Amino acid sequence: MSKIKIKFKIITPERITYENEIDQVTIPTENGEITVLARHAPLVSILKPGEIRIKKDGKVISLAVSTGFVEVQPNSEVYILADTAERAEEIDLGKTEEARLRAKKLLEEKQDMADVDFAKLQAVLNREMARLKVAQKYRRINK
Repeated sequence: MSKIKIKFKIITPERITYENEIDQVTIPTENGEITVLARHAPLVSILKPGEIRIKKDGKVISLAVSTGFVEVQPNSEVYILADTAERAEEIDLGKTEEARLRAKKLLEEKQDMADVDFAKLQAVLNREMARLKVAQKYRRINK
């Protein structure tokens, strides 16, 4: 008897970041982290910046994502529409750390910042922190 797989796809405005049949996926959402297995109940949720962990044939694939949406369909299909998504091995630690520090500095300097500007900078900071976390974890595991 063959194990049922999940049809999985992550899409960003630039590209399809990952597409394959997988065993399970763990996704950061606004309501907490969820793990989706085959035959999961249908749902739609808001994606938050963090790490997506894909399990396929005993291996774990890590990706850093920013905001977006996740949809789990009743036929074991999972689609993620993300503003950004990168595989751990694609992330440049130096550039990511620089971007995080720039965003943090701007947040600290701007006392009279409009709420919209503050929210944009906070989103950038959250995205860069998620990227750093995923990249550092990937590099520790693969040493």
